[in-house]
Amino acid sequence: MKRQTYAVGDIHGCAKLLEKALIWIQKQSGSTPFHVIFIGDYIDRGPDSKSVLDILMAGPQRQDDRYTCIRGNHEQMCLDSKLSDHHLEEWLANGGDSTLESFGGLIGSAYTDWMGALPFWHEDNLRVFVHAGLKPGIPLSNQDPETLLWIREPFLTSRRSFGKHVVHGHTPVGPTLRKNRTNIDAGSFKSGKLCVAAFHDNSDARPTAIRVLEQSCA
Repeated sequence: MKRQTYAVGDIHGCAKLLEKALIWIQKQSGSTPFHVIFIGDYIDRGPDSKSVLDILMAGPQRQDDRYTCIRGNHEQMCLDSKLSDHHLEEWLANGGDSTLESFGGLIGSAYTDWMGALPFWHEDNLRVFVHAGLKPGIPLSNQDPETLLWIREPFLTSRRSFGKHVVHGHTPVGPTLRKNRTNIDAGSFKSGKLCVAAFHDNSDARPTAIRVLEQSCA
């Protein structure tokens, strides 16, 4: 089945922005089924992490629509916080405190199980969708999860082809369009902006449009 493809940048607990993005996608796609790839970092820093996860875990309302959620470094930090006090302190210092507050102090196992099952990337015929980026010169199948979740350099300044166009977030300076990559992280929790990129399955892997939606995250 042919679907319209969209990608949504880092949400960081901004549920109102997510709702606005989904309304825009539904209007843009019309009666055509859509596939939305969420680029990771659904939780932390913003006030409504639980609501964001509830929306994503519920999935799309129409039967033929599809969500694909990629793991971000903040989901990984949340999962790692169970391993040691050091990991817990690191997560809390990076916005985990706001996530715990949105859950009333305890994150249920259904949420952590969902985060723990998230893939590190998604690819289609033309593009690779990943949270942070790729290490240049290494095949996707050999990329380290740490790289996929955290890399900035040498990925951001690389001009080489990655085989497919890379759609990513993690670095909050988007939207940024390059020949080899598109960054859709607009720093939602600070800027009140969320990027949505639209794609067509034609010879050009780059976005056909990037919409920056605005809504206070407070």
